[in-house]
Amino acid sequence: MRAIWKGAVSFGLVNVPVRLFSATENHDVQFRQVHEKDGGRIKYQRVCSIDGEEVPYSDIAKGYEAADGQMVVLTDEDLKSLPTRSTKEISIEKFVPSEQIDPLLFDKSYYLEPDKTGLKPYVLLRDALEKADRMALVTVSVRTRMTLAVLRVRDGVIVLQTLLWADEVRAPEFESLSEETHATAKELAMASSLVDSLSGDYEPEEFEDDYAEAVTQLVATKIEGGDITETPEAKGEETEVVDLLAALQRSVDKAKAAKTGGSPSDSGSSDEGAATKTAAKPAAKKATTTKTTAKKTTAKKTAKATAKTTTKKAAAKKAS
Repeated sequence: MRAIWKGAVSFGLVNVPVRLFSATENHDVQFRQVHEKDGGRIKYQRVCSIDGEEVPYSDIAKGYEAADGQMVVLTDEDLKSLPTRSTKEISIEKFVPSEQIDPLLFDKSYYLEPDKTGLKPYVLLRDALEKADRMALVTVSVRTRMTLAVLRVRDGVIVLQTLLWADEVRAPEFESLSEETHATAKELAMASSLVDSLSGDYEPEEFEDDYAEAVTQLVATKIEGGDITETPEAKGEETEVVDLLAALQRSVDKAKAAKTGGSPSDSGSSDEGAATKTAAKPAAKKATTTKTTAKKTTAKKTAKATAKTTTKKAAAKKAS
């Protein structure tokens, strides 16, 4: 496990340095939204509902919709003015009886592990909680905003469980239960008998997620049978590169036009003309080289012929 937060539990005048770990993990089966025809994954774009344009993430702000439908846009400066606590402290407010915390209030659970230097005060706090049979009501800022939580002991480890605020729990308002209706004594006796026959201890290993197991088996069967869809590579990245190159070329043309005082199209034309001239120069050099080589070869042949003629004349004189 990897720690997601580091801080200290403030226990009177004692500080207990701890690390925070997620106590639970989600094993729900995750499905992707894909195009049924070719298996391509579905992508979503951030599009403005007014102008229909795609909005880059850097231009997205937080907005609060009022009851009348009006939108209040909050800037980063506005959010900085809000009361936030970024202290790395778990502050114990009081110790309360365990039965006073309704399980409905429990939100997320985390394990607290002590640092090496804080092992002894950690054990002291853990043992004190177990002996008192109470929960420590604390305030903590795991990310940005302060929240309520409780500390309790589970299997020798202190567990931090964040709590919902009181106004986040709905009141059960059901008209069908508004009338005073109760079971008869005979019905209650039969129900009590049924409860007794089904009584037992909770053993988590007795239960399993048969849906997740069935989905896994179904997928494995399809793979073994070759019932899979080969999805081609997405074309989005290539298009983005091409668009980037086109934008860079337009920027270069615009910069050249600004220097010469012409338009970007004129700059493109001059570039083409310059390219044509540049291409023509190597051809001209090649032709010149060919002519020079031909001249040198002709000169060599003439020199050889002259040498032969001179040799023949000298031989004829000797003979006479």
